[in-house]
Amino acid sequence: MEVPFTELKPEFDRAYKQLARQVRLPGFRPGKAPARLLEARVGRSALIQQVLDEALPSRYTEAVSSTELRPLGQPDIEVTKIEDGEEVIFTAEVDVRPEIALPDLNELKITVDPVAVSDEEVESELTALRSRFGTLKPAQRPAQDGDLVTIDLTAVVEGVDIPEVRTTGLSHEVGARQLIEGLDEAITGLAEGESATFVTKLVAGERAGEDAEVTVTVTGIKERELPEADDDFAQLASEFDTLASLREGLSEQLLRVKRIHQAEKIRDNTLETLLELVEVPLPEAIVQAQVNAALHEALHPI
Repeated sequence: MEVPFTELKPEFDRAYKQLARQVRLPGFRPGKAPARLLEARVGRSALIQQVLDEALPSRYTEAVSSTELRPLGQPDIEVTKIEDGEEVIFTAEVDVRPEIALPDLNELKITVDPVAVSDEEVESELTALRSRFGTLKPAQRPAQDGDLVTIDLTAVVEGVDIPEVRTTGLSHEVGARQLIEGLDEAITGLAEGESATFVTKLVAGERAGEDAEVTVTVTGIKERELPEADDDFAQLASEFDTLASLREGLSEQLLRVKRIHQAEKIRDNTLETLLELVEVPLPEAIVQAQVNAALHEALHPI
């Protein structure tokens, strides 16, 4: 591409103004030094380089927009000739989006599972909704899944007590698996005041990754009492007036979610099928750019 120097006047003007603000010359106020003196201070070649750094990317963009090219990535711009005061000649090398020949899409056959909502799924959603409106009350029985228990914990590694594990009065929902591995299994079946010891790997602290003997003592058990599934509950927990309409609403909600997942599956299966049928050439520069980006992200995590 050829760019006459006359077309670079706006860039030269901006470069002179920027230099005038940055360079201090004796006898001139900031921003008022003549262009010829500024040029003498920084050098003509440095000034031209500053102008080209600003001008060439925009000239490249203008040139591409006048064609049907669809570039991928950033261009490699190289100045091949500079005739000061006359013209600049440069080349820009860039990968372009490859042409892909698609098969007849009407011939594609994509198979996905049909969507349906079972009564069991509706009942599970209803139970989850009832749980959100449940109340806790003391349970006079051993702990089981879903109970909210209060526990004390201690841990020993090779006979040494681990202070960071020791805790009292900790609330935990049995079955939530939010703490250490094996805890829920140890708690299940314990009555209030009973203890159990199990071996597990510590996940934090100075002894992380080491096996520890953990003792858990249950000091309180509460169970969640669910409200009755009836019309009153439907009115309390939803916009529906009856339990039947609430069940229908939950079913429709589940169906919508399943249809969204089905559409995503259709999209993914279609893409996989097309990738099997179509050869998509990947420019080496684009592949290398992605590799470099992945390496940078791995080496410099946020």
